[in-house]
Amino acid sequence: MPGMDTRDLFLASYDVADPMRLREALVLVKGHATGGQKSAYECFLSEGERAALVRDMTAVLDAREDAFFLLRLDPRAIVRALGIAVAPEDPPFFYYG
Repeated sequence: MPGMDTRDLFLASYDVADPMRLREALVLVKGHATGGQKSAYECFLSEGERAALVRDMTAVLDAREDAFFLLRLDPRAIVRALGIAVAPEDPPFFYYG
């Protein structure tokens, strides 16, 4: 189980029906993302960050119309980046502001 200082790589994806909720979901996920495209993003999250993201997305989304998926990727897996893609890296810090 990850500790507070440990950050694991997650894949965050969403499908949101309403444009205003879509914008809010994008801002929330991109605030944690190190890479991604469209509505699928790579996020390094501690347990606390993961819980906060799930809580915040739950508050924004409408469970009848929207979907949010957060998958912890296996840390033992080899990351392969194709073409000009860059393998995800956990940055030393994030700036929120």
